[in-house]
Amino acid sequence: MKKQKKVVLAYSGGLDASIILKWLQEEYKAEVIAYTTDIGQKINKKTILKNAKKLGVKKVIIENLKDLFVKEYIYPMIRGHAVYEGFYLLGTSIARPLIAKRQIAIAKKFNAYAVAHGSTGKGNDQIRFELGYHYFGPKIKVISPWRV
Repeated sequence: MKKQKKVVLAYSGGLDASIILKWLQEEYKAEVIAYTTDIGQKINKKTILKNAKKLGVKKVIIENLKDLFVKEYIYPMIRGHAVYEGFYLLGTSIARPLIAKRQIAIAKKFNAYAVAHGSTGKGNDQIRFELGYHYFGPKIKVISPWRV
């Protein structure tokens, strides 16, 4: 019996991520590992789990990385005065490399052949994710649904 391919998806539990999750299952015939990072934003773990399970996901990983995010990303960002247009803190954008790094680590742990995200082509998040993926796991395939 042929082993099913695995993809680690940055998964928020929302509509866009759920549609992409289903698309990965159907288009790539892949087992999707749903991955969520808690870095201090408001998340509803029950909703994430419920939505992923409804879509047939067997493995949902929700990691609390608040301390790591603050110590290794936020503090250095503040020390470096990383402020956009003089007032906008780069909290969301600085989180993407951490999420990408953890996705790659999980992909390696579970022998996934690919990682994916749901960032659209209208912002820079897709670039932040994908540069992180290529840096931390250059041999792991990147699926960028909005550009396929």
